[in-house]
Amino acid sequence: MPLLRDAALTAAFDRGAGRYDRLVALNPGYHAQLRRSARRLRLPDGGAGRRVLDLGCGTGASTAALAAVLPAAQIVGVDASAGMLERARAKRWPDRVSFVHAPAEELGRAGVHGPFDAVLAAYLFRNLTGPDAVLRAVRDLLAPGGRLAVHEYALGGRRADRLVWDAVCRGVILPLGSATGDRALYRHLWRSVAAFDTAPAFAARLRRAGFEDVRVLPLPGWQTGVTHTFVARRTAGGTGGAR
Repeated sequence: MPLLRDAALTAAFDRGAGRYDRLVALNPGYHAQLRRSARRLRLPDGGAGRRVLDLGCGTGASTAALAAVLPAAQIVGVDASAGMLERARAKRWPDRVSFVHAPAEELGRAGVHGPFDAVLAAYLFRNLTGPDAVLRAVRDLLAPGGRLAVHEYALGGRRADRLVWDAVCRGVILPLGSATGDRALYRHLWRSVAAFDTAPAFAARLRRAGFEDVRVLPLPGWQTGVTHTFVARRTAGGTGGAR
């Protein structure tokens, strides 16, 4: 069975949106890990005077992490799934948080323009047909010296990492997906991680896209070796997009 891509994946997220928050709540540390990645952006002063893009915001879990860690930043959440975004918008947010319905590949067409001081992308890049093009677009949206944090399932490269991921999927993720009628989506989750870059390979992809100071940071708990925060910076000599 091929991976879900583009419209098929968006439709699967639309169908699963109503159950998504309940399922991820079963993942120990899910929200704390997102807050950890948001802190790793290392924006000073609670984000005062900064614009931050939450790319692939889903139902708003990553947006909430940014809002908690950066209580003074302007945050724009973007997602391709109307169903997921409807769930996000239904939650209570301060005025400094807004949402835009758009695929990651069509940000400019949807009116999402830089410069942004930081971008957080959680669980996004392994789902994209063209991750390199989106990375270049993100680079161009960032102000010179702007920061990127990618919070992603990217296996560390050891055989043990893949065994842990397979065991979690077979024992927890696939049974839950079957019980809720979302088996296709959660089978995609399993297989998309196995097919995606290892952590070193994704770090190299970031460098090829023009980012510097790339670091691969582990996350604690059962996700060690399975999920990482990738932090990087646009070169300070670049020029940001038009505001």
